[in-house]
Amino acid sequence: MKAVFPQLCPDGYQPHALHSTERMWPETNCYVDLWIEVLNAVGAAPEAMLGFTLTQDFEGDQFTFFKVPLEDLESLYDIRVTELAIFDRVEWHAEVQIARGRLCLIEMDSFYMPDTQGTAYRTEHGKTTVAINRLDFAGKRVEYFHNGGYFELEGEDFDGLFQLHLTAEDPPFLPYTEFAKFPVRMPDAARMSTTARRLLGLHFSRRPVSNPICAFAEVFPQQVEAMAERPFGFFHKYAFNTLRQFGANFELAGDHLAWLSASEFSSAIDDARRISEVAKSVQFQLARAVTRKKYDPLRTALDPAADAWDSMMASLKERL
Repeated sequence: MKAVFPQLCPDGYQPHALHSTERMWPETNCYVDLWIEVLNAVGAAPEAMLGFTLTQDFEGDQFTFFKVPLEDLESLYDIRVTELAIFDRVEWHAEVQIARGRLCLIEMDSFYMPDTQGTAYRTEHGKTTVAINRLDFAGKRVEYFHNGGYFELEGEDFDGLFQLHLTAEDPPFLPYTEFAKFPVRMPDAARMSTTARRLLGLHFSRRPVSNPICAFAEVFPQQVEAMAERPFGFFHKYAFNTLRQFGANFELAGDHLAWLSASEFSSAIDDARRISEVAKSVQFQLARAVTRKKYDPLRTALDPAADAWDSMMASLKERL
């Protein structure tokens, strides 16, 4: 059974420090988490790619689902990612690409993924992205990167993941799929640092025109009050797409700046971590507000994070 990274094994796999359980947000979103672990597997620094976090905005109903731009992956690591056309069975395409040393990133249903035990596994269907490293179709077994780790599944979960229950009369299973081509060797650390600093300046120039946390704060209490009438499970979806997205985003922004120069960007790093801390704290306040149906305390709960965003951008402006 071929693999893109044959040295990897789910047993004993050590996630990157960016997924430490001691962090405020041990996991962020499926796409960024996946790339953190893929870069970990090739021995590259995932912190280098995180300059794009400065561009996160409030989109009116949610915060930007932050994703590393594909052009940044190519500039930093010489990894080229593009869409893979699926015109036959998904597993056939994956087997062909794995044999060529390419990693397939595929949107899958977390309902069939045991690593989501306690959240989605066998309880809720959800779209998530995995990167398949090793695939044994005959043996019904797959190893893959997902969220903050490297996992395997087999048997009935394999059948469900690849929709093998479909009949000839059913619409075909054609998920969105990308594939990544890796260089013979990674760029050296000096080139990576220089490129990351250049990209940081580019992303800073693309930051939101106005404070996104202030924009969110204006509608936050009303959104929560409306959400309170929904089933409690909806709370988790709302929190994931709002508080968790900007909290995790700015924790990673602080990690990026610390990787570039902890001394040069010390003030901005503190601000980024403050934003992340406030998001975590307000997530707990949100749960209490929904339970008690008292929403007024939420009106000013985000003020410290909004102030920290202004301070962070002012500090970066002086240095960039």
